[in-house]
Amino acid sequence: MKLIDAAPIGINVRSTVATYAGVHDELRKVYARTESAKRHGYKAGDFSYNTGTLRCPSCDGTGQISLDVQFLPDVDVTCPDCRGSRYGKEAHRILRRAKDGNDYSLPDLMNMSVDEVLAACKRLSLLQKRLQVLHDLGLGYLTLGEETPGLSGGEAQRLKLASEMGKGQKDSVFVFDEPTIGLHPQDVRTLLDVFQSLIDLGATVIVIEHDLDVIRNADYIIDMGPGGGLSGGRIIAEGTPEDIRGSKESLTGRFI
Repeated sequence: MKLIDAAPIGINVRSTVATYAGVHDELRKVYARTESAKRHGYKAGDFSYNTGTLRCPSCDGTGQISLDVQFLPDVDVTCPDCRGSRYGKEAHRILRRAKDGNDYSLPDLMNMSVDEVLAACKRLSLLQKRLQVLHDLGLGYLTLGEETPGLSGGEAQRLKLASEMGKGQKDSVFVFDEPTIGLHPQDVRTLLDVFQSLIDLGATVIVIEHDLDVIRNADYIIDMGPGGGLSGGRIIAEGTPEDIRGSKESLTGRFI
């Protein structure tokens, strides 16, 4: 069983949207193939901001430094040398001509949104596929270098889901806890399409939800109530949406 909840994705500041989604590894390979990287002898490993030679030497690739404030807890501030990019000056000199005609370094791309990189890297099929999943889940506005511990619960939940898309899901059970929180109604429609994709891949999808559109699209509903909090906790009705609509005890049935 795979629980896709809204819990933060770790506490490690080295974890970013790009690394979690498997985008950063692909970008490192792409930049290692550039003529500029070959001239300098750089390999894909050199472009890692965790251990590579191109990471910022001042912050060791974290993008921030810790200040020792007397009598107070340490304070983390943006690294003054790399300005949060995590990379040293040499990395900014390794450029690649993108589909949009502009030259970008890897640090440049890490500072761009998913949708911006999606438009700039149209010739890179594997990268496009992974970025398109993020876009389809309504995460196109996130920057690739954004730290995953700082994401909202809804963003973390959808990023976890992105890592599962495209895999064979036979015998997998996914449990989603309020995945529509903070979503625009149009994004809810996209989320329903994602659920269907998982089901088509052989998965079972269980959703704990209050959103009426999600409830209406369920194959089977277990309606808890009759109220909320201490007033709830009992199964009021169960069955198809049509069954719930016909239940006199179900408050949900009155609205779907």
